Parts: sequence; structure tokens; C-alpha cells
Amino acid sequence: MPGSRSCQIRTHLVGVTPGTYASLNERGTSEPVTWPGYRAWSESAHTLDILDAMKSQQNSQTMKPATAAKKLGVYLEATPAEFREGVVSRDELNALQADPPQWLQDLRRNGPHPRPVVAAKLGVSISGLARGGVTEPLTTEQIDALKQECPDWLRKERATQAEVRKEAERVKEKNQEKQAAKGE
Repeated sequence: MPGSRSCQIRTHLVGVTPGTYASLNERGTSEPVTWPGYRAWSESAHTLDILDAMKSQQNSQTMKPATAAKKLGVYLEATPAEFREGVVSRDELNALQADPPQWLQDLRRNGPHPRPVVAAKLGVSISGLARGGVTEPLTTEQIDALKQECPDWLRKERATQAEVRKEAERVKEKNQEKQAAKGE
């Protein structure tokens, strides 16, 4: 029966609950068109039943080791094999953050560190690291040696990063002034 759905849509009347007929019976209500044995779609208990079933089936959220390492701020390849080979649940990640084991404390202290951590410790952007030729993870000793040495690229990238931060602050203040002017 082609076009029957569009016919239903065209004949739907405002104020009539979908799944019921538009005609009124003697009590002033419309009669449902739900098949016998099926619950009407508008019954709220049905929605609550579905939500309860979903809650009981809900699993603990898991993530890949690379994602967990990124959230922990450590270089994945330097983590223990059992960490790299399994999956990490949200609860395990929270436990690692709250009470880090010795290997995690050592990695955070001595490295090797991933690029975002190296960039933050040097005060430059990740792109600045790449422009400076730093593509490998560095240990804390290597980072300290770079700070002591302070090559030209590092000075230049720190200056660039300072300008970027200054510009971001200026834009933020300008937006706050606009918001304050709109609020008055």
C-alpha cells in the first residue's frame, strides 16, 4: 500500500494523541488503535522499564592503553607490558591517578615524557618542539640539559609562546568587555 504512511501524516489532527483515532466516543475521548497485547507508546512506565534495563546492563567504561597513558601524562612505550597489553577501566584509571604505583611515579619524575609534557616543561608549543627538531620523547635530564643550554630555537619558541599567550589574554579581556557591555 504505497503512500499509506504519508496519508497518516496528512490526516493527523492537532491535539489528537498519535496512535488514537480522531473521532470522539460518547465519553469525549478517542479510542486507542494499539493492537491487543501491546502497550500504548505513551505509557510512561514503558520508558522507565527501558531505562532500568539499561542501567542494569551498563558496563564499566574501558579505554585503550594509549588513551589511559595520555590521560596519565606518560609515554605509552615506557609503561609496563601488562599496562600496554590490556584495557584500562575508568575505575582503574581513577585509582592510578589517586594512588599512583611506583612505576607511574618514576615515569612522571624521570621520563621519558610524551611531547605535550616536554613542551609544557620547556614552555613552548608542541609545534615549536617539532620546529626545533625535537621529535623523540625526552627524559627529565634531557629537558633540564636543554633548559641549561637554551639553544636559539628554544629562546625563539618561548618568545613566540609568550606572544601567543599575551594575545589570547587580550582577546579574552576584549570578549569580557563585550559581554559586560551587552549585560548593561
